[in-house]
Amino acid sequence: MDGLLAALRDAVGAPHVLTGDELAGVATGGLEPEDARAGTLVRPAHTEEVARVLVACNAARVGVVPLGGGTGLVGGTNSAPGEVIVSLERFRSIDVDTTRRTMVVGAGVPLQQVHDAAATHGLFFGVDLGARGSAQVGGLVATNAGGTSVLRWGMMRHNLLGVEAALADGTILDTLTGLEKDNTGYDLTGLLCGSEGTLGIVTRATLRLHPAPGSRSTAFVALPSFDAVLGLRATLDHHLGGEVSAFEVMWRSFYRTIIESGNHAPPLGDESPLYALIEAHGTDAATDPDRFQAALTGAADDGLISDAALAMSSADRDRLWAIRDDIPTLVGAMGTRLAYDVSLPLTEIPAYLDAVARGLGGPLADDLIVFGHLGDGNLHLTLPFDPDTKAVADRVVYDALVPFGGSVSAEHGIGLEKRAWLGHTRSDGEIATMR
Repeated sequence: MDGLLAALRDAVGAPHVLTGDELAGVATGGLEPEDARAGTLVRPAHTEEVARVLVACNAARVGVVPLGGGTGLVGGTNSAPGEVIVSLERFRSIDVDTTRRTMVVGAGVPLQQVHDAAATHGLFFGVDLGARGSAQVGGLVATNAGGTSVLRWGMMRHNLLGVEAALADGTILDTLTGLEKDNTGYDLTGLLCGSEGTLGIVTRATLRLHPAPGSRSTAFVALPSFDAVLGLRATLDHHLGGEVSAFEVMWRSFYRTIIESGNHAPPLGDESPLYALIEAHGTDAATDPDRFQAALTGAADDGLISDAALAMSSADRDRLWAIRDDIPTLVGAMGTRLAYDVSLPLTEIPAYLDAVARGLGGPLADDLIVFGHLGDGNLHLTLPFDPDTKAVADRVVYDALVPFGGSVSAEHGIGLEKRAWLGHTRSDGEIATMR
């Protein structure tokens, strides 16, 4: 180990190699962050330094754990004794090209800074999620992050034009030029996106930017049934076309838990079985709000909406989004939670949830809280954490997906938590190919 430490200090400089007690306070993500168990953490500042670190660790046959913002929920950044954590926190460069509408950004840049830098130039980055203040670009690329605006803008892979990455043998890949058309072999950028560090460590990325939306229309609505959820989504697609960017659905248990905390003024009563937060991004600030309101009025006339609150200002919009994004209140009110992230066809969601409730049974089923990005079939389920019931809960949640052709991970990745369940979604041939 002394030889490896010497090589790491030579690679990144002694002040940027932390060991022992110097790692105190380094957490590795999750609803309940776990302290780093690795004995060493390095903080490279350049891709060449990352490459040298990987060469040294590869030669010593020591495991490497890339670390970004620590917001992951599947144990992808959990470390073991003897491993080396590679922190990307010093990769903070941002370079915006307004002509090409691209941004070359370091892996350690938080998502919120990407949004702010784009907005400074009248531009917009399409990926957004509740952990925008902490989640870093490297992690977003590594997990092919989704979030709340996938309907309109796509997942991370759709917003990624190129990467710079270091491989285990020290090879540096550079596709940062970000050409829109380049059919010269494998899509290495797309391959690295979602690979969770198994193919290499992404250090920089070229992001696709868009002109900032000319309008944002937002509403919080109550729905009488899941059939109404499907009907409303179809109605909005018909009247607003591709402008709907967010269609976030919350079951009553989620909404009541957040509102009963007293941290938010309730926009609507809590008697409805389902609620949805809807947002549309358009181009005409003069006419888009009226079209949005007319679509909702028509949906209400058709019995799809039982009540609604429209955002009349950016402050209103922020208050409505704060309800959906307030996962800390959910955790604080309910204690440590198991967090599941799955996807399946929209029409199969009620039958799937019924199967989960039957499988859990009794009090455990009563404690189930459900919400998610329903516009793209992504559900989040949470349950109280109990070591004695976790194995049962995992089995029920994932087994119930199989008959409906669902995925055990919609957007959070596989990490360590879901490795055993990958076969529920991928065939033996697919898993063998990925290996």
